[in-house]
Amino acid sequence: MAMLLRQKNRELIEKQDYEIRLATLNERGRIAREIHDHVGHLLSRSILQVGALMVTTTDEQERQSLSVVRDTLAQAMDSIRASVHDLHDESIDLRAQVEALVREFTFCPIRLDYGLELEPGKDIAYCFIAIVKEGLNNIIRHSNATQVTLALLEHPALYQLVLQDNGSGLNGEPGEGLGLRSIADRVGALGGQLVVERTGGFRLFISIPKKEEAA
Repeated sequence: MAMLLRQKNRELIEKQDYEIRLATLNERGRIAREIHDHVGHLLSRSILQVGALMVTTTDEQERQSLSVVRDTLAQAMDSIRASVHDLHDESIDLRAQVEALVREFTFCPIRLDYGLELEPGKDIAYCFIAIVKEGLNNIIRHSNATQVTLALLEHPALYQLVLQDNGSGLNGEPGEGLGLRSIADRVGALGGQLVVERTGGFRLFISIPKKEEAA
């Protein structure tokens, strides 16, 4: 009984931590949009106004002073852009993105097994999100499946993504089309491997080593 209570408490804490982290990432995304839409716009307008003053003024000393102001504003704009980029990168939540894609998939029942203890780097996160999107779209377009399984797993040296269905391919499997080539290119760019199986359905098995993960 005590062990069961400890397990329930641990699960509750993990759920609360995840919800807090998700809220934090969403807030970062909102701040990034606010900075881009408002502060960035004001800086751009200020740079244009200073440039217009430089054209109209006949005083050389005033023109030089305005040039300094324009350069300072341009540096501020570059800094804002870098900050917005960093905020967007940090706001990637792989689990939330994958769960959203699973919820939106209504073609047939789908089971998700999310087994990543730690979030991978943004390059792997982007790769997995793109693969899940493409894979689920392929199932809708080419499969007569009645069940889909998606698993994201973590091992000591690598991450794995497995997407499989039980379809017979009567509507035409994607074969070596653009979708699979795109997936293969993404996986290869990260030093990973893609295995495609067509026995008892269609199965994508992807492994990406952690040592290739971008920071």
